[in-house]
Amino acid sequence: MKKALISGISGQDGAYLAKFLLEKGYEVFGTSRDAQVSSFINLKRLGIHGLTTMESMALTDFRSVLQTITKIKPDEIYNLAGQTSVGLSFQQPVETLESISVGTLNLLEVLRFTGSSAKLYNASSSECFGNINGDCADENTPFRPRSPYAVAKAAAFWEVANYREAYSLFAASGILFNHESPLRPERFVTKKIIAAASRIAQGSKETLYLGNLDIQRDWGWAPEYVEAMWLILQQENPEDFVIATGETYSLSHFVDAAFSTVQLEWRDHVVADDSLLRPSDLMVSRANPQKAKNQLRWKASKQMHEVVALMMNDELSRLKQQQT
Repeated sequence: MKKALISGISGQDGAYLAKFLLEKGYEVFGTSRDAQVSSFINLKRLGIHGLTTMESMALTDFRSVLQTITKIKPDEIYNLAGQTSVGLSFQQPVETLESISVGTLNLLEVLRFTGSSAKLYNASSSECFGNINGDCADENTPFRPRSPYAVAKAAAFWEVANYREAYSLFAASGILFNHESPLRPERFVTKKIIAAASRIAQGSKETLYLGNLDIQRDWGWAPEYVEAMWLILQQENPEDFVIATGETYSLSHFVDAAFSTVQLEWRDHVVADDSLLRPSDLMVSRANPQKAKNQLRWKASKQMHEVVALMMNDELSRLKQQQT
């Protein structure tokens, strides 16, 4: 039985990945800064909380990382931890940089220091590319990060590349474009839209305030993306991969899809609010996931409209359960 260690197991991707690996027959370990007090709500929602082993580990503390990896001796490590919100990174740039770049460096250095043969997956982000003038980004597209979050993710990406080349570690990054699910917290704009549209459909008189409705993103289905993470570590050689649907839509299209699910005209309920604009943002995010299709044999099966429908159905069901 293989052992997998997931840092960030309590988040959206960590929970879905844990479920996926358990179904593959793995022994799954997850970490949290304080596993004794963490609620692990997402694991409970997926019905797998009691099937995973939790350990307390602070990624920014080398000693803590060393003790945890030495104790568990994992075959695979999935680095999904760190501050995950682009918007919040403008308010907490130091925490964002430390939790992502220093945390990743500690994992790499522990593997080098101990001589571990564990394979490391690093969660990178499409935010690293920055504005690419509408072009499609692939694994060879230069990084031009435009947020503290993107800067941190870019630093972690190059740390992984450096340790792979300098110390022959099996370390690889998945450059994931936006991917959503019902497990998204409401601080993410996609879940904010889904939750508001569902409440309005149930009779709420609220107005939904959003920032730039013209931004364009590639939105996929998170449960599919964790399979790509696993596939990256099953390759003979460590390589980086862009993971995306290959289809880009504007935020206004996402909003329209959500409100159309409940037969509402979104313009009657949504107002653009300049106070919600970020100091700098990406206008268009476009992906070329051909390498993943060719080498991993992975392709996203759900596009934005189906992702929205699945999220809306889940949210509406949850609201109805609360009312009964």
